Amino acid sequence: MSTTTTRGVAQPAPAKVSKTRPRRGLRASSTFNFWLFTGPFLIGLVIFVFVPIGWSIWLSFFEARFTVTPSEFVGLENYKQILSDQDFLNSLVTFTVFAAFIVPATWAMSLGLALLVNRLTFMRAFFRSVFFLPTAVSYVAAALIWKMSIFNGVRFGLANTVLSWFGIENIAWLANPDPPWYWLVIVTVRLWLQSGFYMILFIAALQNIPRELYEAAAIDGAKPGWQTFRYITLPQLRATSTAVILLLLVAAYQAFDEFFNLLSKATWGQPPWSSCTRWRWARTRTTAWAARARSS
Repeated sequence: MSTTTTRGVAQPAPAKVSKTRPRRGLRASSTFNFWLFTGPFLIGLVIFVFVPIGWSIWLSFFEARFTVTPSEFVGLENYKQILSDQDFLNSLVTFTVFAAFIVPATWAMSLGLALLVNRLTFMRAFFRSVFFLPTAVSYVAAALIWKMSIFNGVRFGLANTVLSWFGIENIAWLANPDPPWYWLVIVTVRLWLQSGFYMILFIAALQNIPRELYEAAAIDGAKPGWQTFRYITLPQLRATSTAVILLLLVAAYQAFDEFFNLLSKATWGQPPWSSCTRWRWARTRTTAWAARARSS
């Protein structure tokens, strides 16, 4: 490298600035690339999600039956009718109780599984796949397995077989509402189905926590275990926990498959909203038949 001298002191010559050629093609514009990759998704989101939601809200202010172009405006009458329906209110209470059970249980179990899997030094991918696998099972299939194999109420069922080892009599899990053992069946099947998915979310969040925080805590004298979990791990998982709780609440109030398949043939009651649904379906069919008869 050539040098220049100033008053007898050798100094390096200034480096030559290389001229960079401007990018051309698809890599030239980050904005274009953003819309190129997200555009199809956003179009599908608008067409298949936002438009149906807006259309449903618009239809709710009309008397819309057997048509997509209603003409009779009823305002808030549909909302008043559903809020005064006792079946709907009972279903709302039932799903609130279900959410009170399933949301904290799933949050705690998925977080516990994530902590255990994240600590493994061998076969981590295997256990992660094993716990995530139930997510791919159909809700209907899982409900039937729980009803006919595990909690079927006879002595050959898995749950009653295990209880018989301890001298406990057979329990009619779904045939008797007092005591309400059916809640155990409903909560456990949903817990088994969805814990693996939220475990993956927590594992991703745990791997994003900087290791320097734990090293600094160890230098300050924090004991590994509860102290580091309470003051480092749990606060760092606040955003993920909020998202998980919101998703669990939405899923809890959308539950239908396990309720219907587990309790549809119960002699003591019916799944939430099913009796009201059948009544409305019968009334709608009767109205349609009457209108058809008048027109003919």
